[in-house]
Amino acid sequence: MINVLINAYACNPNWGSEPGMGWNWIVNLANYCNLYVITEGEWKDNIEEAVSHLPQRDNIHFYYNSLPENIRAMCRNQGDWRFYYYYKKWQKKTFEITKQIIKDHPIDILHQLNMIGFREPGYLWKITDKPFVWGPVGGMENMPLGYLERATLKQKTTVRLKNIINTIQIKYSSRVKHAFNRADILVASATGIKEIIEINYNKNSILINETGCYPDKLVNEDVDKSNKDTFDILWVGKFYFRKQLGMALHAISKIKHLKGIRLQIVGDGTDEDIRFYKELADKLGLNNICIWYGLIPNIEVHRMMQKSDLFLFTSIMEGTPHVVLEAIRNNLPVLCMDCCGQGSVVNETIGCKIQVSSLSQSVNELSDKMEYLYNNRNVLTEMSAACSKRQQELSWDSKARDMVQIYEQALTKFKK
Repeated sequence: MINVLINAYACNPNWGSEPGMGWNWIVNLANYCNLYVITEGEWKDNIEEAVSHLPQRDNIHFYYNSLPENIRAMCRNQGDWRFYYYYKKWQKKTFEITKQIIKDHPIDILHQLNMIGFREPGYLWKITDKPFVWGPVGGMENMPLGYLERATLKQKTTVRLKNIINTIQIKYSSRVKHAFNRADILVASATGIKEIIEINYNKNSILINETGCYPDKLVNEDVDKSNKDTFDILWVGKFYFRKQLGMALHAISKIKHLKGIRLQIVGDGTDEDIRFYKELADKLGLNNICIWYGLIPNIEVHRMMQKSDLFLFTSIMEGTPHVVLEAIRNNLPVLCMDCCGQGSVVNETIGCKIQVSSLSQSVNELSDKMEYLYNNRNVLTEMSAACSKRQQELSWDSKARDMVQIYEQALTKFKK
Protein backbone atom coordinates (compact mmCIF):
# COMPACT_ATOMS: atom_id res chain seq x y z
CA MET A 1 0.00 0.00 0.00
CA ILE A 2 1.37 3.41 -1.02
CA ASN A 3 2.21 5.83 1.81
CA VAL A 4 1.06 9.34 0.86
CA LEU A 5 1.66 12.60 2.69
CA ILE A 6 -1.18 15.04 1.90
CA ASN A 7 -1.20 18.79 2.48
CA ALA A 8 -4.89 19.67 2.90
CA TYR A 9 -5.42 22.99 4.67
CA ALA A 10 -9.22 22.68 4.54
CA CYS A 11 -10.81 19.45 5.77
CA ASN A 12 -14.15 18.96 7.54
CA PRO A 13 -16.57 16.00 7.35
CA ASN A 14 -19.56 18.25 8.08
CA TRP A 15 -19.02 20.96 5.47
CA GLY A 16 -19.19 21.35 1.73
CA SER A 17 -16.94 23.50 -0.46
CA GLU A 18 -13.16 23.23 0.10
CA PRO A 19 -13.34 21.59 3.56
CA GLY A 20 -15.81 18.96 2.36
CA MET A 21 -13.80 18.39 -0.79
CA GLY A 22 -10.63 17.81 1.25
CA TRP A 23 -12.41 15.36 3.55
CA ASN A 24 -13.95 13.36 0.71
CA TRP A 25 -10.67 12.99 -1.14
CA ILE A 26 -8.97 11.78 2.04
CA VAL A 27 -11.55 9.23 3.18
CA ASN A 28 -11.86 7.76 -0.31
CA LEU A 29 -8.11 7.62 -0.96
CA ALA A 30 -7.74 5.86 2.40
CA ASN A 31 -9.53 2.86 0.91
CA TYR A 32 -6.46 2.34 -1.28
CA CYS A 33 -3.53 4.15 0.42
CA ASN A 34 -2.01 4.84 3.82
CA LEU A 35 -2.34 8.59 4.39
CA TYR A 36 -0.50 11.13 6.53
CA VAL A 37 -2.55 14.32 6.38
CA ILE A 38 -1.56 17.79 7.57
CA THR A 39 -4.55 20.10 8.01
CA GLU A 40 -5.61 23.21 9.90
CA GLY A 41 -6.88 22.44 13.42
CA GLU A 42 -10.21 24.27 13.45
CA TRP A 43 -12.22 21.09 12.85
CA LYS A 44 -10.08 18.61 14.77
CA ASP A 45 -12.99 17.39 16.93
CA ASN A 46 -15.22 16.86 13.90
CA ILE A 47 -12.45 15.01 12.09
CA GLU A 48 -11.51 12.74 15.00
CA GLU A 49 -15.14 11.84 15.65
CA ALA A 50 -15.82 11.01 12.00
CA VAL A 51 -12.58 9.04 11.52
CA SER A 52 -13.36 6.86 14.54
CA HIS A 53 -16.36 5.41 12.68
CA LEU A 54 -14.61 4.72 9.37
CA PRO A 55 -13.68 1.13 8.45
CA GLN A 56 -10.50 2.52 6.81
CA ARG A 57 -9.56 4.59 9.90
CA ASP A 58 -6.24 2.77 10.39
CA ASN A 59 -5.11 4.18 7.04
CA ILE A 60 -5.61 7.84 8.05
CA HIS A 61 -3.18 9.75 10.29
CA PHE A 62 -3.95 13.43 10.90
CA TYR A 63 -1.50 16.15 11.98
CA TYR A 64 -2.88 19.55 12.96
CA ASN A 65 -1.29 22.92 12.21
CA SER A 66 -3.67 25.31 13.98
CA LEU A 67 -4.26 29.03 13.42
CA PRO A 68 -5.85 31.70 15.66
CA GLU A 69 -9.57 32.33 15.22
CA ASN A 70 -9.09 35.82 13.74
CA ILE A 71 -7.07 34.34 10.87
CA ARG A 72 -9.67 31.63 10.31
CA ALA A 73 -12.25 34.41 10.00
CA MET A 74 -10.15 35.99 7.23
CA CYS A 75 -10.20 32.66 5.38
CA ARG A 76 -13.98 32.40 5.65
CA ASN A 77 -14.27 35.93 4.25
CA GLN A 78 -13.21 35.07 0.71
CA GLY A 79 -12.60 38.67 -0.24
CA ASP A 80 -10.03 39.24 2.52
CA TRP A 81 -6.63 39.19 0.80
CA ARG A 82 -4.83 39.56 4.14
CA PHE A 83 -5.38 35.84 4.67
CA TYR A 84 -2.75 34.94 2.07
CA TYR A 85 0.00 36.41 4.25
CA TYR A 86 -0.93 34.06 7.10
CA TYR A 87 -1.67 31.17 4.76
CA LYS A 88 1.89 31.41 3.41
CA LYS A 89 3.22 31.25 6.97
CA TRP A 90 0.96 28.24 7.61
CA GLN A 91 2.47 26.53 4.57
CA LYS A 92 5.99 27.19 5.86
CA LYS A 93 5.19 25.53 9.17
CA THR A 94 3.49 22.67 7.32
CA PHE A 95 6.73 22.21 5.40
CA GLU A 96 8.59 21.74 8.68
CA ILE A 97 5.97 19.25 9.92
CA THR A 98 6.32 17.39 6.61
CA LYS A 99 10.07 16.98 7.04
CA GLN A 100 9.55 15.49 10.49
CA ILE A 101 6.89 13.06 9.25
CA ILE A 102 9.25 11.92 6.50
CA LYS A 103 11.91 11.21 9.14
CA ASP A 104 9.45 9.14 11.17
CA HIS A 105 7.55 7.29 8.42
CA PRO A 106 8.32 5.73 4.99
CA ILE A 107 6.54 8.29 2.76
CA ASP A 108 6.31 7.39 -0.94
CA ILE A 109 4.38 10.36 -2.40
CA LEU A 110 3.90 14.04 -1.54
CA HIS A 111 0.52 15.45 -2.57
CA GLN A 112 -0.44 19.14 -2.46
CA LEU A 113 -4.23 18.74 -2.38
CA ASN A 114 -6.00 21.87 -1.19
CA MET A 115 -6.87 24.63 -1.13
CA ILE A 116 -6.97 24.23 -4.90
CA GLY A 117 -6.13 27.84 -5.81
CA PHE A 118 -2.87 27.96 -7.78
CA ARG A 119 -1.53 31.12 -6.16
CA GLU A 120 -0.48 29.31 -2.94
CA PRO A 121 1.32 26.06 -3.88
CA GLY A 122 2.83 25.41 -0.45
CA TYR A 123 6.39 24.12 -0.10
CA LEU A 124 6.22 20.36 -0.55
CA TRP A 125 7.81 20.85 -3.97
CA LYS A 126 11.07 21.82 -2.22
CA ILE A 127 11.53 18.20 -1.10
CA THR A 128 13.34 16.71 -4.07
CA ASP A 129 13.82 13.08 -3.02
CA LYS A 130 10.10 12.17 -3.18
CA PRO A 131 7.62 12.25 -6.07
CA PHE A 132 5.44 15.37 -5.93
CA VAL A 133 1.81 15.51 -7.14
CA TRP A 134 -0.09 18.81 -7.22
CA GLY A 135 -3.80 19.07 -7.76
CA PRO A 136 -6.54 19.35 -8.62
CA VAL A 137 -5.32 22.90 -9.34
CA GLY A 138 -7.85 25.68 -9.94
CA GLY A 139 -8.36 29.43 -9.85
CA MET A 140 -6.36 30.26 -12.99
CA GLU A 141 -9.18 31.32 -15.29
CA ASN A 142 -10.07 34.99 -15.65
CA MET A 143 -13.66 36.18 -15.53
CA PRO A 144 -14.94 36.81 -19.08
CA LEU A 145 -15.43 40.54 -19.68
CA GLY A 146 -18.37 40.09 -22.05
CA TYR A 147 -20.70 39.85 -19.05
CA LEU A 148 -19.99 43.34 -17.69
CA GLU A 149 -22.67 44.90 -19.92
CA ARG A 150 -25.12 45.64 -17.09
CA ALA A 151 -22.59 45.62 -14.25
CA THR A 152 -22.05 48.50 -11.84
CA LEU A 153 -18.85 50.56 -11.96
CA LYS A 154 -17.68 48.82 -8.78
CA GLN A 155 -18.29 45.38 -10.28
CA LYS A 156 -16.49 46.31 -13.50
CA THR A 157 -13.50 47.68 -11.60
CA THR A 158 -13.30 44.66 -9.28
CA VAL A 159 -13.47 42.13 -12.12
CA ARG A 160 -10.83 43.89 -14.22
CA LEU A 161 -8.49 44.31 -11.23
CA LYS A 162 -8.82 40.64 -10.24
CA ASN A 163 -8.13 39.55 -13.81
CA ILE A 164 -4.97 41.67 -13.94
CA ILE A 165 -3.69 40.31 -10.60
CA ASN A 166 -4.51 36.75 -11.65
CA THR A 167 -2.61 37.09 -14.92
CA ILE A 168 0.43 38.62 -13.21
CA GLN A 169 0.57 35.85 -10.62
CA ILE A 170 0.28 33.13 -13.27
CA LYS A 171 3.11 34.60 -15.32
CA TYR A 172 5.48 35.95 -12.71
CA SER A 173 5.08 34.27 -9.29
CA SER A 174 8.40 32.51 -8.76
CA ARG A 175 7.05 30.04 -6.20
CA VAL A 176 4.15 29.08 -8.48
CA LYS A 177 6.63 28.53 -11.31
CA HIS A 178 8.85 26.37 -9.10
CA ALA A 179 5.91 24.24 -7.98
CA PHE A 180 4.62 23.71 -11.52
CA ASN A 181 8.06 22.86 -12.85
CA ARG A 182 8.88 20.54 -9.96
CA ALA A 183 5.62 18.53 -10.06
CA ASP A 184 6.01 15.00 -11.35
CA ILE A 185 2.32 14.98 -12.21
CA LEU A 186 -0.15 17.88 -12.30
CA VAL A 187 -3.91 17.50 -11.95
CA ALA A 188 -6.13 20.22 -13.45
CA SER A 189 -9.62 20.85 -12.07
CA ALA A 190 -11.13 21.97 -15.40
CA THR A 191 -10.40 22.00 -19.12
CA GLY A 192 -9.60 25.71 -19.04
CA ILE A 193 -7.06 25.20 -16.26
CA LYS A 194 -5.40 22.40 -18.21
CA GLU A 195 -5.01 24.70 -21.21
CA ILE A 196 -3.60 27.57 -19.13
CA ILE A 197 -1.01 25.26 -17.53
CA GLU A 198 0.10 24.02 -20.94
CA ILE A 199 0.32 27.53 -22.43
CA ASN A 200 2.16 29.15 -19.52
CA TYR A 201 4.33 26.30 -18.22
CA ASN A 202 4.56 23.92 -21.17
CA LYS A 203 3.44 21.07 -18.93
CA ASN A 204 0.80 18.43 -19.46
CA SER A 205 -1.77 17.81 -16.73
CA ILE A 206 -4.47 15.24 -16.05
CA LEU A 207 -8.06 16.48 -15.88
CA ILE A 208 -9.92 15.49 -12.70
CA ASN A 209 -12.57 17.78 -11.23
CA GLU A 210 -11.89 18.47 -7.57
CA THR A 211 -15.27 17.33 -6.27
CA GLY A 212 -17.37 14.18 -6.69
CA CYS A 213 -20.59 12.54 -5.62
CA TYR A 214 -21.93 9.51 -3.78
CA PRO A 215 -24.44 7.87 -6.14
CA ASP A 216 -25.60 5.28 -3.63
CA LYS A 217 -26.23 7.65 -0.72
CA LEU A 218 -29.25 9.44 -2.16
CA VAL A 219 -32.71 7.92 -2.27
CA ASN A 220 -34.55 9.46 -5.18
CA GLU A 221 -38.25 10.00 -4.79
CA ASP A 222 -40.40 8.43 -7.49
CA VAL A 223 -41.72 11.65 -9.03
CA ASP A 224 -43.99 11.45 -12.06
CA LYS A 225 -43.51 14.63 -14.11
CA SER A 226 -45.57 13.58 -17.11
CA ASN A 227 -48.82 15.27 -16.06
CA LYS A 228 -47.42 18.44 -14.49
CA ASP A 229 -49.11 21.75 -15.20
CA THR A 230 -45.86 23.61 -14.63
CA PHE A 231 -42.40 23.56 -16.17
CA ASP A 232 -40.10 24.08 -13.19
CA ILE A 233 -36.66 25.58 -13.74
CA LEU A 234 -34.46 25.63 -10.63
CA TRP A 235 -31.67 28.15 -9.93
CA VAL A 236 -29.50 27.75 -6.79
CA GLY A 237 -26.67 29.97 -5.57
CA LYS A 238 -25.46 33.06 -3.79
CA PHE A 239 -26.45 36.35 -5.37
CA TYR A 240 -22.84 37.10 -6.34
CA PHE A 241 -22.13 38.90 -9.62
CA ARG A 242 -20.25 35.89 -11.02
CA LYS A 243 -23.31 33.68 -10.48
CA GLN A 244 -25.21 35.82 -13.02
CA LEU A 245 -28.74 35.58 -11.61
CA GLY A 246 -29.52 38.65 -13.70
CA MET A 247 -28.66 36.73 -16.88
CA ALA A 248 -31.02 33.95 -15.76
CA LEU A 249 -33.85 36.44 -15.18
CA HIS A 250 -33.36 38.09 -18.58
CA ALA A 251 -33.36 34.68 -20.27
CA ILE A 252 -36.55 33.63 -18.48
CA SER A 253 -38.21 36.89 -19.51
CA LYS A 254 -37.87 35.83 -23.15
CA ILE A 255 -39.89 32.65 -22.57
CA LYS A 256 -42.40 33.95 -20.01
CA HIS A 257 -45.15 33.53 -22.62
CA LEU A 258 -44.84 29.73 -22.35
CA LYS A 259 -47.62 28.22 -20.28
CA GLY A 260 -46.62 27.01 -16.81
CA ILE A 261 -43.04 28.35 -16.79
CA ARG A 262 -41.72 28.82 -13.24
CA LEU A 263 -38.28 29.89 -12.05
CA GLN A 264 -37.59 28.68 -8.51
CA ILE A 265 -34.73 30.63 -6.93
CA VAL A 266 -32.87 29.23 -3.92
CA GLY A 267 -30.19 31.30 -2.22
CA ASP A 268 -29.60 34.81 -0.96
CA GLY A 269 -27.17 37.71 -0.82
CA THR A 270 -26.82 41.08 0.80
CA ASP A 271 -29.96 43.13 1.38
CA GLU A 272 -28.85 45.31 -1.53
CA ASP A 273 -28.43 42.32 -3.86
CA ILE A 274 -31.79 40.80 -2.91
CA ARG A 275 -33.54 44.10 -3.51
CA PHE A 276 -31.77 44.58 -6.86
CA TYR A 277 -32.72 41.17 -8.27
CA LYS A 278 -36.32 41.30 -7.05
CA GLU A 279 -36.71 44.75 -8.60
CA LEU A 280 -35.20 43.40 -11.84
CA ALA A 281 -37.68 40.50 -11.84
CA ASP A 282 -40.52 42.98 -11.33
CA LYS A 283 -39.23 45.19 -14.16
CA LEU A 284 -39.08 42.14 -16.48
CA GLY A 285 -42.64 41.12 -15.61
CA LEU A 286 -41.66 37.93 -13.78
CA ASN A 287 -43.50 38.38 -10.49
CA ASN A 288 -45.90 35.53 -11.31
CA ILE A 289 -43.08 33.33 -12.56
CA CYS A 290 -40.30 33.70 -9.97
CA ILE A 291 -40.56 32.02 -6.57
CA TRP A 292 -37.97 33.21 -4.04
CA TYR A 293 -37.08 30.66 -1.33
CA GLY A 294 -34.02 32.24 0.27
CA LEU A 295 -31.73 29.84 2.12
CA ILE A 296 -33.29 26.44 2.80
CA PRO A 297 -31.87 23.16 4.20
CA ASN A 298 -29.89 21.06 1.73
CA ILE A 299 -32.34 18.17 1.98
CA GLU A 300 -35.09 20.52 0.78
CA VAL A 301 -32.93 21.52 -2.19
CA HIS A 302 -32.62 17.83 -3.08
CA ARG A 303 -36.39 17.43 -2.95
CA MET A 304 -36.84 20.45 -5.21
CA MET A 305 -34.33 19.00 -7.66
CA GLN A 306 -36.25 15.73 -7.80
CA LYS A 307 -39.46 17.58 -8.66
CA SER A 308 -37.98 20.12 -11.10
CA ASP A 309 -37.63 19.75 -14.86
CA LEU A 310 -34.38 21.62 -15.49
CA PHE A 311 -31.46 22.98 -13.46
CA LEU A 312 -30.28 26.38 -14.72
CA PHE A 313 -26.70 27.20 -13.72
CA THR A 314 -25.54 30.56 -15.07
CA SER A 315 -22.24 31.10 -13.23
CA ILE A 316 -19.32 32.33 -15.36
CA MET A 317 -16.59 31.83 -12.72
CA GLU A 318 -16.35 28.68 -10.57
CA GLY A 319 -14.26 25.78 -9.50
CA THR A 320 -16.33 22.64 -9.89
CA PRO A 321 -19.71 23.59 -8.38
CA HIS A 322 -21.01 20.94 -6.00
CA VAL A 323 -24.58 22.03 -6.66
CA VAL A 324 -24.28 20.84 -10.27
CA LEU A 325 -23.21 17.42 -9.03
CA GLU A 326 -26.19 17.44 -6.67
CA ALA A 327 -28.49 18.08 -9.62
CA ILE A 328 -26.95 15.13 -11.47
CA ARG A 329 -27.36 12.95 -8.37
CA ASN A 330 -31.05 13.83 -8.44
CA ASN A 331 -31.35 12.95 -12.15
CA LEU A 332 -32.05 16.57 -13.02
CA PRO A 333 -30.81 17.72 -16.47
CA VAL A 334 -28.53 20.77 -16.42
CA LEU A 335 -28.32 23.86 -18.62
CA CYS A 336 -25.10 25.78 -17.96
CA MET A 337 -22.22 27.77 -19.40
CA ASP A 338 -19.49 25.72 -21.07
CA CYS A 339 -16.72 26.91 -18.76
CA CYS A 340 -15.03 26.16 -15.44
CA GLY A 341 -15.74 22.84 -13.71
CA GLN A 342 -19.33 22.59 -14.87
CA GLY A 343 -18.13 22.60 -18.48
CA SER A 344 -16.21 19.39 -17.78
CA VAL A 345 -18.89 17.74 -15.64
CA VAL A 346 -21.94 18.30 -17.86
CA ASN A 347 -21.91 16.44 -21.17
CA GLU A 348 -24.49 16.14 -23.93
CA THR A 349 -26.06 13.04 -22.39
CA ILE A 350 -27.25 14.85 -19.25
CA GLY A 351 -27.64 18.48 -20.27
CA CYS A 352 -26.92 21.40 -22.57
CA LYS A 353 -24.11 23.96 -22.53
CA ILE A 354 -23.66 27.32 -24.22
CA GLN A 355 -20.36 28.92 -25.08
CA VAL A 356 -19.00 31.88 -23.13
CA SER A 357 -19.57 34.98 -25.27
CA SER A 358 -21.44 38.10 -24.14
CA LEU A 359 -24.37 38.78 -21.87
CA SER A 360 -26.80 39.57 -24.69
CA GLN A 361 -25.84 36.54 -26.77
CA SER A 362 -25.94 34.21 -23.77
CA VAL A 363 -29.39 35.44 -22.77
CA ASN A 364 -30.67 34.61 -26.26
CA GLU A 365 -28.98 31.20 -26.35
CA LEU A 366 -30.20 30.22 -22.87
CA SER A 367 -33.78 31.19 -23.71
CA ASP A 368 -33.59 29.25 -27.00
CA LYS A 369 -32.34 26.12 -25.18
CA MET A 370 -35.02 26.39 -22.52
CA GLU A 371 -37.77 26.79 -25.09
CA TYR A 372 -36.44 23.79 -27.05
CA LEU A 373 -36.43 21.62 -23.91
CA TYR A 374 -39.88 22.89 -22.93
CA ASN A 375 -41.20 21.72 -26.30
CA ASN A 376 -39.23 18.45 -26.29
CA ARG A 377 -39.85 16.86 -22.90
CA ASN A 378 -38.70 13.49 -24.26
CA VAL A 379 -35.18 14.93 -24.51
CA LEU A 380 -35.29 15.85 -20.82
CA THR A 381 -36.55 12.36 -19.99
CA GLU A 382 -33.59 10.81 -21.83
CA MET A 383 -31.14 13.16 -20.10
CA SER A 384 -32.61 12.35 -16.71
CA ALA A 385 -32.23 8.63 -17.35
CA ALA A 386 -28.59 9.13 -18.42
CA CYS A 387 -27.69 10.80 -15.12
CA SER A 388 -27.21 7.47 -13.32
CA LYS A 389 -24.30 6.52 -15.61
CA ARG A 390 -22.74 9.95 -15.22
CA GLN A 391 -23.05 9.67 -11.42
CA GLN A 392 -20.83 6.58 -11.47
CA GLU A 393 -18.26 8.33 -13.65
CA LEU A 394 -18.18 11.30 -11.25
CA SER A 395 -18.24 9.27 -8.04
CA TRP A 396 -15.70 9.86 -5.29
CA ASP A 397 -14.58 6.24 -5.49
CA SER A 398 -13.89 6.58 -9.20
CA LYS A 399 -11.88 9.75 -8.60
CA ALA A 400 -9.90 8.11 -5.77
CA ARG A 401 -8.99 5.17 -8.00
CA ASP A 402 -7.89 7.59 -10.72
CA MET A 403 -5.70 9.43 -8.20
CA VAL A 404 -4.10 6.17 -7.04
CA GLN A 405 -3.15 5.49 -10.67
CA ILE A 406 -1.58 8.96 -10.75
CA TYR A 407 0.44 8.11 -7.64
CA GLU A 408 1.67 4.94 -9.32
CA GLN A 409 2.59 6.90 -12.47
CA ALA A 410 4.46 9.46 -10.36
CA LEU A 411 6.44 6.74 -8.62
CA THR A 412 7.37 5.14 -11.93
CA LYS A 413 8.30 8.47 -13.47
CA PHE A 414 10.36 9.49 -10.46
CA LYS A 415 12.40 6.28 -10.47
CA LYS A 416 13.48 6.68 -14.10
